[in-house]
Amino acid sequence: MIDTGLSQEKFSRRNTLAYGLLGLPLAFVALPLYVILPNHYAREFGVPLATLGAILLLARLFDALIDPLLGRLSDRLFARSARAVLIMGGLAALLLALGFALLFFPLVSAPDALLAWAGATLMLTYAGYSALSVAHQSWGARLGGNEAERSRLVAWREGLGLVGVVVASVTPVALGLPATTAIFFVALAAGWLAWTRSVPPPTKIEAALNAETKKTKVADTTNPVKPANTVDTDIWLPFRSAAFRSLLTVFMLNGIASAVPATLVLFFIQDLLQAPAALEPLFLGSYFLSAALSMPLWLALVKRLGLARTWLCGMLLAIAVFAWASQMGAGQTTAFVVICALSGIALGTDLALPGALLTGVIQANGDSGRAEGAYFGWWSFATKLNLALAAGLALPLLALFGYAPGVNTPTALNALLIAYCVLPCLLKLAAAGSLYFLVLKKPKLKPYLL
Repeated sequence: MIDTGLSQEKFSRRNTLAYGLLGLPLAFVALPLYVILPNHYAREFGVPLATLGAILLLARLFDALIDPLLGRLSDRLFARSARAVLIMGGLAALLLALGFALLFFPLVSAPDALLAWAGATLMLTYAGYSALSVAHQSWGARLGGNEAERSRLVAWREGLGLVGVVVASVTPVALGLPATTAIFFVALAAGWLAWTRSVPPPTKIEAALNAETKKTKVADTTNPVKPANTVDTDIWLPFRSAAFRSLLTVFMLNGIASAVPATLVLFFIQDLLQAPAALEPLFLGSYFLSAALSMPLWLALVKRLGLARTWLCGMLLAIAVFAWASQMGAGQTTAFVVICALSGIALGTDLALPGALLTGVIQANGDSGRAEGAYFGWWSFATKLNLALAAGLALPLLALFGYAPGVNTPTALNALLIAYCVLPCLLKLAAAGSLYFLVLKKPKLKPYLL
């Protein structure tokens, strides 16, 4: 098998670093976009929460809807050459950098013009971010590998991403947004250049030969191996797989559970905990740093329990931590640092394991080397839809129940507490139940978990 000779190089430390480094700037920019932006526009520009939620909802829905199309574009470019994918990634990186700068440094100040500017620059930024992310994730999936190799590759990408998030959580407060933007530009350029020097995915012929050797290893006969030298143009292809539908259901429930507190965390810190702004980097940094440090521990557990059971352990830990967070009150900053660290450890499974599971589904469906973009396009769609729902529903509902930034009435703070702690617990519980009953209890899905 041709791929076997390259396996050691593909999953070497040098190559996983070269491939995974782009995860750092992509995660670096995600924190300002999804966590800092709502708070920044509400406090700096006085945008009402309900209006802000509507803008974020529409922009993120646009972002989600284009992801499947970007996935098909990615597959077509992979069918041409790895170089075509890298060129598209470079153009997407330029679009992302431009949109980010214009979003946080608007050239207009009138209220109506500012709202239109925010919506337009958000869509511009999201388009660049999504095109680059889908292509990068598809590249990693096309490298193939067994369970341990897949999880290690994803862990490097997400672990470096967490380093980016930790830096992004500190720099806006310590250095300001202009310096943060400059650091992001440098990291993005370095990540793309490193990506261009990583081992490319197998060629069409190599992927076809690899697929042929795996035919006898796939237990699901309803998903026969297809020729790897073609690109399936059916955008709905992934949904023909029961394993993909089940995994996507779990991923979405779990993703909404994580997106809601990510949207509200700064409001929770500032108004319910009433913590000084100087402590915000400590809270965010401990969360993401703990996630990064937990990666080796979770990967070790994967070898004993498998991907799905390890992910379930992370969900249960998150439920326990958010239940504790619901008991927080003003001034309990030390306890909240511990909560951030523990929830960060749970986050490690959300980052490293679902993508590895999806790669296993693609392999078992016989779609390796031909349709990774389609799968990751819908995967990215689900991620963006989660973020859209979190902002589009949580912020207006908080406003409806009397909460606004700086309002410390008991009713407002109770609404914030329920939205930040209780709702994620319920959603995580639903995700854990879905993982257990839709995936772990289905014997037919066993090949997808290995």
